[in-house]
Amino acid sequence: MAGVREIRRRIRSVSNMQQITKAMKMVAAAKLRRAQEKVVASRPYARQIQDVLARLAQAQTDEPHPLLAKRAVKKTGYVLITADTGLCGGYNSNLIRLTRSIVEEKTEKEIALVTVGRKGSDYFARRRVEILSRFIGLGDNPDFNLARKIASEIIGLYTAGELDEVYLIYSRFISVLTQQPTVAKLLPIEPSTEKAEGDYIFEPSPAQLLEQLLPSYIESQIFSALLESKASEMGARMTAMDSATENAKEMIEKLTLAMNRARQAAITTEISEIVGGAAALE
Repeated sequence: MAGVREIRRRIRSVSNMQQITKAMKMVAAAKLRRAQEKVVASRPYARQIQDVLARLAQAQTDEPHPLLAKRAVKKTGYVLITADTGLCGGYNSNLIRLTRSIVEEKTEKEIALVTVGRKGSDYFARRRVEILSRFIGLGDNPDFNLARKIASEIIGLYTAGELDEVYLIYSRFISVLTQQPTVAKLLPIEPSTEKAEGDYIFEPSPAQLLEQLLPSYIESQIFSALLESKASEMGARMTAMDSATENAKEMIEKLTLAMNRARQAAITTEISEIVGGAAALE
């Protein structure tokens, strides 16, 4: 009966774990809905500011703004957005793998990181990759103030000449089951080259508008990436916890079957011993 007791203990342990993963799945599902709503709400603004930026850039005839001007690339910066915690399937590992491949591929150029999220920061700190700045403790609801802080740091590094180009590495939310690791150029800003329809009169001048709009554009791009990343994280966590719950269910079924067999074997052995003892007494 020791075997039966051990299996029963394992069933109880797996059942407790199943309750935890089921609860985590439900929490992730609720957070995912909120994150999805924010992603959908942010996309029209991001598209519109890109459109306005393209029109302003085409109208500008003076010296290009520092955030628009291209220069020789000696050092490239990557803003890596990962989660602070795990238990979200391949969400963090996919982003880290993509970043690592970029770092290993561009050995002839200097590369530095700005990490957002503990997982990416810890991974590359252990591998002695240069990290210029870290942002940890994102929470479940990234706000615009965080995007503004990150944008201010990036713009400062770029205008000071410490970085010659900057890319965003984040996970784009496609669906609950699909999150796409994405690399997007952040600096220098490359407005659309498509000719804007119609004539526009800008007041004040395009140069003055760009001075205000370009930092806002960087902030909006980073904020959009933060929202996409959070929705991707919750989608990946929900999927992972659902898979873990199903695996626990299958394990309980197998353990229950094994327990029943062990119990039946113990009963059969006991009956055989009784029959054997009775036969010996005759």
